[in-house]
Amino acid sequence: MYVLIGGAGMMGLGLAQQLLDLGHTVAIVDVDPLACRFAREKIGVMAFEGSAVSTKVLLEAGIRQANAVVAALRDDAMNLALVTLSRSYGISHIVVRMCDREFLDAYRLARASHIISTIDLAVVTMANAIEYPEVESMMHFEQGQVEVLKLPVPRDCYVAGRTVAQIAQDANFPTGSLIIGYQCHPSASLEIPNGNTVLEADSTILVVTRPEFVKPMIDYLGIQTNHRPTIEVSHPNL
Repeated sequence: MYVLIGGAGMMGLGLAQQLLDLGHTVAIVDVDPLACRFAREKIGVMAFEGSAVSTKVLLEAGIRQANAVVAALRDDAMNLALVTLSRSYGISHIVVRMCDREFLDAYRLARASHIISTIDLAVVTMANAIEYPEVESMMHFEQGQVEVLKLPVPRDCYVAGRTVAQIAQDANFPTGSLIIGYQCHPSASLEIPNGNTVLEADSTILVVTRPEFVKPMIDYLGIQTNHRPTIEVSHPNL
């Protein structure tokens, strides 16, 4: 897939690296020559210096051949213009970074296929980290109607040593919840468990549940706040 990214900021560059690692062909457009040089030399993607809302630059970057366009500029008005231009070139898969929610309706009218609110994501993630320190990560689906939780299984956790079937048949297991992923240790691959899968101590599970069952799920598993994971943050040299 050929992906054209407008904006070589931290988000654009990070996305370019990840897409490249996934095997996609990636090009970035940005007005900053240093950012473009970094994209070429350090990441290894194509980079075109100029405005991402310039038809001349977009054509040079091969927008007519792009399978997807990402509008990751720092300004919503510029992103909106890039979405509109991309549509005019027949691009159907357009992902846009939204900074201000006041642009939501405008992005929808411009027919952006995916609208990602970076502020909303950060706020929700931080709020969840405060509210549920026991949960390693949490993802929301269907406008928050479904939650996917990544939870540790400490040695003295209630479910340690039990099978998925035993847990699912327990009357106290939160209704409508499912264990959909299992990782026996951090370096192991994530598995799709079956009823015979035994949840070992010091493993990790993925659980699907409804928002109102997040706290009951944590309580059922017997995961205490003092079991919350320690996250190491590396600080690269600047």
